Amino acid sequence: MTTERRSSQPRRRQSRVLILPQTLTVQRLSELTDQNPIDVIKQLMRNGIMAAMNQVIDYQMATLVTSAFEISTVMAEPDEADAGKDSKAEEEVDQAGLVARTPVVTILGHVDHGKTTLLDFIRASSVAEREIGGITQHIGAYQVEANGQLLTFLDTPGHEAFSAIRARGSKATDIAILVVAADDGIMPQTDEAISHAKAAGVPILVAINKMDMPAADSERVKRQLSERNLLVEDWGGEIISVELSARTGEGVNDLLENIALVAEIAELKANPDNPATGVIIEAKLDRKRGPTATLLVQDGTLAVGAYVTAGGVWGRVRAMSNYQGDAIKQALPGTPAEILGFGTIPEAGDLFTVVPNERTARNMASERANSASSQQAQARALTLDEVVNQTPAGELKELNLVLKADVKGSVEAVRQSLENLTENNIKVRILHANSGGVTESDVLLASASKAIIIAFTVGIEPSADRLANRMGVEIRSYDIIYQLIEDVELALQGLLEPAVVDVILGRAEIREIFPTRGGVKIAGCRVVEGRITKGVTVRITRDGKVLEETTVNSLRHFRDEVNEATLGTECGIVLQGYNDFEQGDMLEAHREERGRR
Repeated sequence: MTTERRSSQPRRRQSRVLILPQTLTVQRLSELTDQNPIDVIKQLMRNGIMAAMNQVIDYQMATLVTSAFEISTVMAEPDEADAGKDSKAEEEVDQAGLVARTPVVTILGHVDHGKTTLLDFIRASSVAEREIGGITQHIGAYQVEANGQLLTFLDTPGHEAFSAIRARGSKATDIAILVVAADDGIMPQTDEAISHAKAAGVPILVAINKMDMPAADSERVKRQLSERNLLVEDWGGEIISVELSARTGEGVNDLLENIALVAEIAELKANPDNPATGVIIEAKLDRKRGPTATLLVQDGTLAVGAYVTAGGVWGRVRAMSNYQGDAIKQALPGTPAEILGFGTIPEAGDLFTVVPNERTARNMASERANSASSQQAQARALTLDEVVNQTPAGELKELNLVLKADVKGSVEAVRQSLENLTENNIKVRILHANSGGVTESDVLLASASKAIIIAFTVGIEPSADRLANRMGVEIRSYDIIYQLIEDVELALQGLLEPAVVDVILGRAEIREIFPTRGGVKIAGCRVVEGRITKGVTVRITRDGKVLEETTVNSLRHFRDEVNEATLGTECGIVLQGYNDFEQGDMLEAHREERGRR
């Protein structure tokens, strides 16, 4: 059952008498009193009553809550309580086999804002100190017990891994903790993490960290959050925020309490008697032990000896250990575990399934490996020209976009123009908008959300371009805003012509500049990707921004004029009509082709 959260600031009701049934659930009590379910549970806890959202309490227990909220009540007569009976009957629907499972929490945020340090304090270990440079280099999965509640934490190297898992069709987390340093405020990676967490559709809690620093300013952080449509409770919103110091531990217990309450409201359940299913968190080749995989069990129970498939690989669980490295025989829902037994290394983000026998495992893995409709192929984003054909006519549809532009002003101008477009019951939804070039993170978000990337007067990082090609994500590049708006509008109308695809032929980095007597400058370059040819069209980019587009007028290798320079080659380049380049600029050779990328 999904519960709509309300502000946790207790509301004072007008003076009236509230009629309550003899028995009712905690959820029903929160609705009748118009109070946040979290506040209702807190009041019960203060009176020594540990109650879940679907738990039935009597009238006397309910009055302990209503008195705290200064609400007068009377108990209904039996005939007046029929509505309460109906509510109770709904709660008593047969849920045979389902039991509460361990919540999974993912920590996101900007680098060095204290994500791993926070987790380090929670589980009283020294992980942060062991990480290279104090920065998490891989996904870690850990379990801790807080306030009597077992919690599974995923500590990620950022939102990239978080979205890479989602891109393969798996929801690996139940709650996202957004860590923001109180002295730095919201940074570029914080913006990206917010977009990824919102797109995942999971509850977000904000941990305002480093409150022990002299420059800490939590109100500035809350204001910045409000500008990004994350309104915290102190500001009249519904997002829980906790001020803390991961270094000293102040406020951490408050955060854990709120995590447990949010998990309680979510009513997370699974059937431990089912064959285990879940997601691969990370995988690697251990030279001594062979392929190893860290996985998260989401339903069922995984046991040693079980046959497992994940993507196109399979194996039999030979050994299993928990996050502490201790050998275990089984892993219950919500539990991370490291297993040995896969024949080859599975892909991080792949869904795993337990099957009855070796034959089934082998056949299933083979079918997945050879199928064009594998999970990665299914995660392919749409092209702009095919989006109108993806949902039945008459339904409200959304065109998901990731927007990157050269400066903040351009971002806002393009965003506003796009969000005003609505045609044929299709509306534009901007998942993420920011300045700077297209990054791998943008591609992962687009893949996970079936979105298209719009690049306005910015370049594309080479690694992002390769990832987009591999994951089937369309990137549309524009230099003129009205062409951008027109293309999106035509797509909404179903009239867009097939895309003209920008194909990257090669990239060269300018490392030295050599002036000539005639005033023409020679760019001393090294080809870092593909090849550069004489006469090819090139974009000059700096810090992800496109400065100019021109052609290669002259190409030399030492003193010799050549027609092309390949990967790793040093060369001198003269550009047609352009001399304002600097060391560190990139030359991006490209051509346009019709069809999808």
